[in-house]
Amino acid sequence: MKNIRTILVYVFMAIFALACVYPIVFMFIAASHPSGNVVMFPPPFWFGDHFVKNLVSLQNRVPIWSALFNSIKIAVIFTALNLFVCSMAAYSLSKFRFKGRDVIFVILMLALMIPGNTKLVPLYRMMNTFGLNNTHLAIILPDIAGAFGIFLMRQNFHAVPTALLEAARIDGASEWKIFYKIAMPLMIPALTALGIYMFVTQWSNFTWPLIVLNDVEKYTLPVALALLKGDTRIDYGQIMAGAMFAVVPIMIVFLTLQKYFISGITSGSVKE
Repeated sequence: MKNIRTILVYVFMAIFALACVYPIVFMFIAASHPSGNVVMFPPPFWFGDHFVKNLVSLQNRVPIWSALFNSIKIAVIFTALNLFVCSMAAYSLSKFRFKGRDVIFVILMLALMIPGNTKLVPLYRMMNTFGLNNTHLAIILPDIAGAFGIFLMRQNFHAVPTALLEAARIDGASEWKIFYKIAMPLMIPALTALGIYMFVTQWSNFTWPLIVLNDVEKYTLPVALALLKGDTRIDYGQIMAGAMFAVVPIMIVFLTLQKYFISGITSGSVKE
């Protein structure tokens, strides 16, 4: 009976894993077929010879390479600034005692409850006042001090022994040196987890770039791919080829850093 139960568990897990992986595999297969083959039944189960043609026609319809570069640039800069700003804010909220600290933290928690769409109109007017509309800075700057990032890093900084920081102060180390020489190296798993989350969030960001960007050459990848949906004809081969550009970088980032991801998320549950 135990062996049968184990076999059933593995069969269920295999079916579940196949259901999760198949859409990604189908995307790669469909990108190598003409549009008509993608929607036929049964769908193609192996690669075709239409990938290069789909890629060329994709580039002719949308500026896919410039959009890919724009998305990479924005996501990398945004992630780096977010990690730096959120880490400094979280470190001060975790390790310093000052008046109003708990109030600031409560405000941050309340900010997590505000739907993102409610910020679009005031944010657009703010960017217009600063003269940043139709620029990539308008996408990067608004969320570099996100409440979620500060919360996650604050919980992880709680696990850093205060005695270790006090010992460094006694030895004459400055607060900045204590921060980036002692505290930050201990935060590598948390920084990696937050970096993956922020990179993926910015990479898949669609609504705000669509609102704030006007020039096609400045479009990010999600906005550029939205141009593939025509009024009269939809080329699914092109769409699948474009989807590859959106999925492959995220897969590379996650698979490269996955060993830090789980430890970075769970380490926030440990309190000093």
